[in-house]
Amino acid sequence: MLNNDVLRRARYIFDFDDNRMIGVFAEAGETVTREQISDWLKKDDDPAFQKCNDRTLAIFLNGLINALRGKKPGPQPEPESRLTNNMIFMKLKIALNLQAEDVLAVLELANFRMSKHELSSFFRKPGHKHYRECKDQILRNFLAGLQVQFRDGE
Repeated sequence: MLNNDVLRRARYIFDFDDNRMIGVFAEAGETVTREQISDWLKKDDDPAFQKCNDRTLAIFLNGLINALRGKKPGPQPEPESRLTNNMIFMKLKIALNLQAEDVLAVLELANFRMSKHELSSFFRKPGHKHYRECKDQILRNFLAGLQVQFRDGE
């Protein structure tokens, strides 16, 4: 899944305007401009479209965690320079303070079912024998479920 898609969907799900998006980046200690945000959110075929790299999305997700859960005392985590769907999924789960049952309920809202054991495999360390790579379809369904929970239920 493209990082820009995750950023676009998060903005819609949480109903963030430009100032709130700038604020989320600021929560992770990063200064971004309205123009940067606008270019990241543009459609891929727009000439002004700018690709959102892994580090930028990691900063946004870390800022989202800080904005929704509060900053942890001490030094803030360094943003990852390489993100996987598993890491994006985990950061969203942390930001929203979701337990496994909550994540499964969100997936159900998108008419996607999975067992608790299948779900836990996405949150294991990559070297673990039960680790499983999170495919785009699962992340898309999770984001779709969040959209139903936060926006379509209004």
